[in-house]
Amino acid sequence: MTEISILELGRVREGFTRADALNEARRLAQHAEALGYKRFWVAEHHNMAAVTTAATSLVISHIAAGTKTIRVGAGGIMLPNHAPYIIAEQFGTLEALYPGRIDLGLGRAPGTDQLTLRALRVHPEEAERFPQDVVELQLWLGPVKEGQRIEAVPGSNSNVPLWILGSSLFGAQLAAELGLPYGFASHFAPQALDEALEIYRHRFKPNAKMAKPYALIGVNIIAAETDEEAKYLATSQQMSFANLVRGERRLMQPPIDDIDTYWTPAEKARAAAMLDVAIIGSRETVKRGIEKLLARTQADELMIVSDMYDQDKRRRSFAIIAEVMGKAPVRTAV
Repeated sequence: MTEISILELGRVREGFTRADALNEARRLAQHAEALGYKRFWVAEHHNMAAVTTAATSLVISHIAAGTKTIRVGAGGIMLPNHAPYIIAEQFGTLEALYPGRIDLGLGRAPGTDQLTLRALRVHPEEAERFPQDVVELQLWLGPVKEGQRIEAVPGSNSNVPLWILGSSLFGAQLAAELGLPYGFASHFAPQALDEALEIYRHRFKPNAKMAKPYALIGVNIIAAETDEEAKYLATSQQMSFANLVRGERRLMQPPIDDIDTYWTPAEKARAAAMLDVAIIGSRETVKRGIEKLLARTQADELMIVSDMYDQDKRRRSFAIIAEVMGKAPVRTAV
């Protein structure tokens, strides 16, 4: 059975605070846990007014502290922004606090603009060392060797699971070479999805930890009681993509009746390309869309983004998706 998980950016809504966004993320994780979702990941992005997950390890701890069983992790940490040793310490600490529940997805994109990179004290060429940095991070998280003079504490012997994340063929090739699970960012850059999955599966090198490839794909899904309601709720996300195309940093906006009054035809075309695998609709429409996507990709896991303004409707969306995927709500003791 295909697993389902959630990718969260802690979006700030117009009329609400950043603290509201972080606490809503925690409540959503609790809801997802009860619905049977496997993971709840947050992503490192910087200098984005509507995104509160920049300090990714801190947000992970906030969410993990409010949940009990769901895996919590990074989707992902932009490794060129950090020394691998620091990430080993941070995620080793998380693993010590929440044992057996922490995932570490790694990307090589900056997660921001070039100007903000300077504020991060990062040079663009750092990304060229991404493969070596991944291997180094594996070593810091692994067993301490005899004579080793530097140890990540916590971190060593934690063996936090690593994932390679990406939206190009490079990540697919690296994940295959290292024998790691792979996540493709088809929720915003779906163009290379099929080719990346083919490369990853064809070139995958089995190892002691992974005998076969494991592919996760991102997908935007907005589910509601009717197709019309879902299309209305989805306009908040569509406006966010239009703002991204414009280079505008705005908070998440309430839905509108006609999205075509908001974006130009050119903006619509660019946003549509990023949202090419989005699924929007009622329970039946979502079911058909997921079945079609899984038939196309044979993905082992869906990492779902369901961004919308109304948080009650958002939680309902994730509940509908869980029902469609055959997840039974987890019953907790009173």
